[in-house]
Amino acid sequence: MDTHRSLDVYTENSVLWVWLNRPDIRNAFNPQMIAELTEAFRAIEPDTALRAVVLAGRGKVFCAGADLNWMQEMARYTQQQNLADALDLADMLAAIDACPVPLVARVQKAAFGGALGLIACCDSVIATADSRFAFSEVRLGISPATIAPYVFNKIGAAGTRDLFLSGEVFSADQALRCSLIHALVEESDLDAALNAKLADLLKAGPVAARRTKQLIKLLSGRVSGDLRQQTAELIAELRTSKEGQEGLGAFLAKRDPNWLSG
Repeated sequence: MDTHRSLDVYTENSVLWVWLNRPDIRNAFNPQMIAELTEAFRAIEPDTALRAVVLAGRGKVFCAGADLNWMQEMARYTQQQNLADALDLADMLAAIDACPVPLVARVQKAAFGGALGLIACCDSVIATADSRFAFSEVRLGISPATIAPYVFNKIGAAGTRDLFLSGEVFSADQALRCSLIHALVEESDLDAALNAKLADLLKAGPVAARRTKQLIKLLSGRVSGDLRQQTAELIAELRTSKEGQEGLGAFLAKRDPNWLSG
């Protein structure tokens, strides 16, 4: 029986389905969801019957990023509290990235901020053609530090430089071109495309699929504990900086930050 409060998790035909389940707030992250995702993905390793995992979002939007209530709390955190908070997010991303079987994301409408870290940890990403994306952190006076290692591994230096530094909202076509996502479909075709991808993945030998994921990890840049610590320290520093406090405060108050008023 699923006891999660912010996720809907179940297994069907050797596939684990992990649904972000806060549709009323567009599946925004909060500490509880982060803890539950960490737990759900850490539990996969010993389950040798699993062949694939789907990460999806209930409702109209895949994930809008951070919960506004959580952001308000962050604005009051000390640097040490922000560091602990960022390390929890880093642990979640590490657990998802370590998924031992093929991991597919089902993305509709939008993925912003930390949600792009989720996507970057997935092996295949199928998105609706009207989806929009943004690494919006710099516009809040902070940085996409914690998700950065996974995004960099996924789209490389060229895409990371362009999208991290502007914070611009970009289209599904642009996300496809930089390999952040892998397939675009109309929303009415999303589940059919997902099922077709799962059918292809389940044709692989179960052991071969797991060993090939291990091979991919060997070939790609590994995210070390030191790097997770350094990125968490960076975001904690920026959240408590004068500029970070102004940016978060402006966002929550729905006004322009002071660096745009000059």
